[in-house]
Amino acid sequence: MAFKIITDSASDVPKNIIDEFDLHVIPTPVVIDEKDYFDGETIFPKDFYSTLEDKTKDIKTYHINTEMFKSNFEPYAKSGDEVLYMCFSTGVAGTFNAANLAKDELLETYPDFDITIIDTKCASLGFGIPVYKLLKMQRNGADKETIIRAAKHFTEHMEHIVTVETLEYLYKGGRLSRLSFVVGGSLNIKPMIDIDENGALKAFAKVRGRKKAINKIIELVGERGKDLEDQIIGVVHGDREEEAIELAEILKEKYKVKEVIISYVGCAIGAHTGPGVIAAVFEN
Repeated sequence: MAFKIITDSASDVPKNIIDEFDLHVIPTPVVIDEKDYFDGETIFPKDFYSTLEDKTKDIKTYHINTEMFKSNFEPYAKSGDEVLYMCFSTGVAGTFNAANLAKDELLETYPDFDITIIDTKCASLGFGIPVYKLLKMQRNGADKETIIRAAKHFTEHMEHIVTVETLEYLYKGGRLSRLSFVVGGSLNIKPMIDIDENGALKAFAKVRGRKKAINKIIELVGERGKDLEDQIIGVVHGDREEEAIELAEILKEKYKVKEVIISYVGCAIGAHTGPGVIAAVFEN
């Protein structure tokens, strides 16, 4: 019997960390021209963004469903392992409810199955970094109860500051009116987006131009971040690696940040924000 920390691919945990800790990442589905692909298994971010920019492709996403969760959870139930599943925000997708339905169904067959499912109310490295920190705690000998308490604390104190390169995907996904899309596009408006207390994406400001939007991210990391010199923070991007590296370097230099993890925004979020999304995630 073992205690396992697992997550889903919307956490955008980089491959080197997945490999280092042998982390089980449940893949998020994406549908391209009516064919199912799985984020991090049968499609990878760089290829996904190339596909996304091809306007002839029909791309949809759906959350990990109950049957998928059952197939991922059942091996742990069979072997008597205890599990902590760090889940994508309910404010963005129905993942949490599907996971709990799977848990309830498995408990009928495996009544002693011990699984804790945490709605992180976070997205991307907003819960990927907490997962990484929990794995390091476990490696250093922390017990299950300490890790679960830490998981709740970490996710309750994450900030996400996001901007997009184009309004097209927010409009397509119904998160933007046609008027805002047309006017915003013509004026080169870039929304500043964070995640509210319910774990939902929320636009809180608008700036004109990409450079001002990225400068706003830098400014808000300083305003909202706590003890940045002791933090692991994340910079995530939609196939804009050079820009992400530059942003990470600025944050390290300006705020003496301990460590910056750079990762792609995966399919689960990228399909709705488009190529060029860029964000910083950190603790408040």
